[in-house]
Amino acid sequence: MSAGTDPIQPPRSFVQRVMRGAAFTSGGFVLSQGMRFASNLILARLLFPEAFGLMALMAMVLTGLTMLSDTGVPQSIMQNKRGEDPDFLNTAWTLNLMRGVVLWLIACALAWPAAWLYEAPELMWILPLGGLSLVMLGAAPTRVFLAQRHLQLGRIMGIELGSQFVGILAMVTLAWLYQTYWALVAGVLVTGLAKLVMEWTLLTGPRNRLRWEQAAGHELLRFGGWIMLSSAFGFVLLQGDRAILGVFLTVEKLGIYNIAYFLAFFPVLMAHTMMSKLLIPSYREMFAGRDGEHDRKIRRMRMGLTAAVMAMLTIMALIGPALIDLLYDDRYAEAGPIIVMISCAQMFSLVILTYEQAALARGDSRRFFWVVAFRATVQTGCFVTGAALAGLPGALLGQAIAFVLAYPAVAALARHTGVWDKRHDAIFGALAFVPIAAALSLHWDKIAPLLP
Repeated sequence: MSAGTDPIQPPRSFVQRVMRGAAFTSGGFVLSQGMRFASNLILARLLFPEAFGLMALMAMVLTGLTMLSDTGVPQSIMQNKRGEDPDFLNTAWTLNLMRGVVLWLIACALAWPAAWLYEAPELMWILPLGGLSLVMLGAAPTRVFLAQRHLQLGRIMGIELGSQFVGILAMVTLAWLYQTYWALVAGVLVTGLAKLVMEWTLLTGPRNRLRWEQAAGHELLRFGGWIMLSSAFGFVLLQGDRAILGVFLTVEKLGIYNIAYFLAFFPVLMAHTMMSKLLIPSYREMFAGRDGEHDRKIRRMRMGLTAAVMAMLTIMALIGPALIDLLYDDRYAEAGPIIVMISCAQMFSLVILTYEQAALARGDSRRFFWVVAFRATVQTGCFVTGAALAGLPGALLGQAIAFVLAYPAVAALARHTGVWDKRHDAIFGALAFVPIAAALSLHWDKIAPLLP
């Protein structure tokens, strides 16, 4: 096979590719979160809440570095007309690898300031070692993104599940032997190394090498420049709560919040995972077809996805306290009402969840940036104001209000790209009030003690 030949032959039908991709993504996500949940239950008994707080801080810093420097390589390969050109791919891989090394060096430099800010001296050693996972992430072959471009997601999902299983096995074994937070750090490194080895050995396609083609580099950096700015604000959207709460809460309380967040955010995280793998290729084909058929199929897909996620959030909001009482010991009891509040706060986010990917599918990373920046600014202001007025419940209420305030900007972007579905938005925006009212009235006796 020549270097320029695409090794991945997609199925003929667009619908088949989307349905297969959705099945692999959703099924793999459920398995992945199931393994993570099972390991979480075991680790909660072997370790202590502070260990989860330390890992939340490490994950926040490393995720922040990753998002603040996002060059948009996966999105570029998925949407660019040169997305299968070996020179373009090798340039993209070189850019990603250099970025990973630089990020690790920055993680080392941030270790002392982070340890001082969060009063957690353990971060002095956790961040440099955990930061090696960023180098592994940067060395991932572009064959991964080629498979996503063609919605060939089965083997990718198998690699993610396999590497996660290896990492969890190492994590639980070390926690059982030593009862230390270092077991969690080791699990992150083992998972990253196993995934990198599997990607290089199990995926077919052109092998990457160091290469810098000026034209390809210019395209990547032009598109990725706006992606980088967008990801900086995206970090605020997805990780800003822990960055802010890390200052307001003790490491122990942050660990309890992180347990609750993992359970409550599961449905929304699943939707984000499916969006990142399915929607850019789907929108790209919709825009190319121009016959309206793909548009109708994507609208139906959005309806189904939003309904499924809202149903799961409703269940978590109703059973959150009982679930924590059943699965965890008394040290984690506060996680129950926190699950209720997080689930309710996320209800309104479902209305705007899938629109922004359409702009990236059109290659319009500039408008994508402005909308993400606006959302992040509004959410941060509402979150901090709510925290100052009413503690954690006020912060999460502020987050819910921010989703509503950001809707006009997101809807304007959707109208510009031709994917706005006002019927979808009206239906689910109105329906969200029902489970929110039910959950808050049912569990108010547990939420009220968290108010200052």
